[in-house]
Amino acid sequence: MSSTLKQIFLMIRVNLGSLPRRLAISLSMVLSVALVVAVLAGFLAMARGFEAALAGAGSPDVAVILGGGTNQETGSDVPAEAIRSLAAMSGDTGIARDGAGGPTLSREAVVPVDIRASDGADQTLSLRGMDVAGPGLRERALLSEGRLFSPGAREIVVGARIAQTFPGFAVGETVRLGAVDWRVAGHFTSGGSAFESEIWADLEAVQSAFDRQGQVQSLRVRLDGGRDAASALTTLRARLSGLSGPPLTAVSEADLYAAQAERTESLIRLFGWPIALLMAVGATAGALNTMMSSVSDRTVEIATLRLLGFGRLPAFTATWVEAVALSITGAALGILASWLAFSGWQASTMGANNTKMAFQLDLTADVALTAGLLGLAIGIIGGALPALAATRLPLTSALRARG
Repeated sequence: MSSTLKQIFLMIRVNLGSLPRRLAISLSMVLSVALVVAVLAGFLAMARGFEAALAGAGSPDVAVILGGGTNQETGSDVPAEAIRSLAAMSGDTGIARDGAGGPTLSREAVVPVDIRASDGADQTLSLRGMDVAGPGLRERALLSEGRLFSPGAREIVVGARIAQTFPGFAVGETVRLGAVDWRVAGHFTSGGSAFESEIWADLEAVQSAFDRQGQVQSLRVRLDGGRDAASALTTLRARLSGLSGPPLTAVSEADLYAAQAERTESLIRLFGWPIALLMAVGATAGALNTMMSSVSDRTVEIATLRLLGFGRLPAFTATWVEAVALSITGAALGILASWLAFSGWQASTMGANNTKMAFQLDLTADVALTAGLLGLAIGIIGGALPALAATRLPLTSALRARG
């Protein structure tokens, strides 16, 4: 091992060994880095959880047909004549056929309904009316309790998140939605996706209860499984363009929810990153102050070692390593704190139709890595100037101390 490396390792050991003398100020740096990392990790976990909830709701094998020139269900309207024309089409439509030879589709409409939460606050949820084929088009949706709604009956099937959050949604209970009472027929899960924040019911029952006779906002169809989903979607779009009346558009369900996730995820990151970076600037200033105090406290030690033949590089490296070690400790503490505080934590935001959509924060490995790298950057940047100052200490400091 070269003489320079030996000097570097010796000075690193001396620096780290002197930390107990500066315990309070060193802890302040560790905690400030931990706070920055925890805040950024929280925002990123929120964005990732929201993305996962919507991504889990979309399937590339299912298409959503919308009308009214919009690319989302809000504001969409699919005329009854267009639905009849689509169902009567012969030949290749890009839509899979059911056992009776008809297209596998579900007419759907979403109605916002107000529900009182356990804390007494009113929340707006989505009541989705659908045909009998609707639940089967959600591949990840599984009944966890009870049964599906009966056609024409005022019965609802409730997503798991709603059943857990709101009172009065136990199977067999009656709940008032709008002006009429509905019986809870069952609960369903959907792998934590956005569907779990919805209430499902028979389309015609919803239309009747909310005076929306004939209104259909979207058609969900299963694409022809005998070929590539993208090719089937292209065929479907071509057939829709040939229909008379208002234009209809077909989008992949996966793309529909991915677009919604991207907008909200970008908004969360837009708030999270500036806040974390502002805090990081403050933490970097704190790291600078901590390391300058460290250099000041060890002036005699550093100068003495320099007189004994230690070079500038070992002095610089040892001080910088100390700053990085403290920031790594803070980053690890921040990641641990964010995991304990946020992992699995339930949050909610406003979805389509201004309705509540619940999701679970997801502290993934890449979230932890991103937040941890920011914490590491604080130590690297904040420790550079004090490390440089350590190389420029006057050697007379050691002589004055001896004198």
